[in-house]
Amino acid sequence: MMWVVGVLIFWVAAYALNIWLSNSKWRNTRAVKFAVPAIFGITILVIWEGLVRGLQVPSVILPPPTMIAAKVAESIPILWGDLVQTFVKGALTGYIIGCGAAVITAILIDRSPFLQRGLMPVGNFIAALPIIGTAPILVMWFGFDWQSKAAVVVVMVFFPMLVNTVQGLKATDQMQRDLMRTYAGSYWQTLFKLRLPAAMPAIFNGLKIATTLALIGAIVAEFFGSPTRGMGFRISVEVGRLGLDMVWAEIFVAALAGSAFYGAVAMLEKGITFWHPSQRR
Repeated sequence: MMWVVGVLIFWVAAYALNIWLSNSKWRNTRAVKFAVPAIFGITILVIWEGLVRGLQVPSVILPPPTMIAAKVAESIPILWGDLVQTFVKGALTGYIIGCGAAVITAILIDRSPFLQRGLMPVGNFIAALPIIGTAPILVMWFGFDWQSKAAVVVVMVFFPMLVNTVQGLKATDQMQRDLMRTYAGSYWQTLFKLRLPAAMPAIFNGLKIATTLALIGAIVAEFFGSPTRGMGFRISVEVGRLGLDMVWAEIFVAALAGSAFYGAVAMLEKGITFWHPSQRR
């Protein structure tokens, strides 16, 4: 019970500290903005550790954070190999191909009323297909290595990116497009100088959504066939061996990679769309 009482005291103290920081005169400083979520995260880890140890929860049900951290430290070569296989080869390759193809297709749809009426409903239908059903088919078509995982990622990110880009290309109004015509601007000049810049917030919205979809798709695809490496492969094997500490270590690395990927795209958005009202404080 000492662990349980200890974490309750820690939780109350951390809660009071966060309330004080949030209402203090330094609340708008960068240090406090960083400290408040950091204290919140540390509190969750401490409560998790204390409750697991205090209530003697078996490690096969829920290992404590210190056990997961130790597993991460001793398995860095394995985790790095799995990260390269799943994230760099599968997720990142599929993300670039899928998002690039979606932007090109969105421009073609914008040029063709036939595609607007014909392809978009089909695209929405395909986007609703369950990945758990399409992944085994794509693995059989493209083999068991990272190429099939990249194909699954392409399917997952293509249509959300397509819908966002098509919507973004409609962001300009008729008066703005008419003004470009009075300047004798061609379709492509209007596209690159007016419509694509105006569509950037929607395009980046799709890119940010696709970052998490790409990693999820690559990991799920590995459940249906993979060489002896990769996050999905490791998770499925370690669950069967009751190695839950290794499963949580893979989840931790996946969450870290996904957060860093999302953050990188968000920073890129901030640099490119700094002029947009959504970026103003």
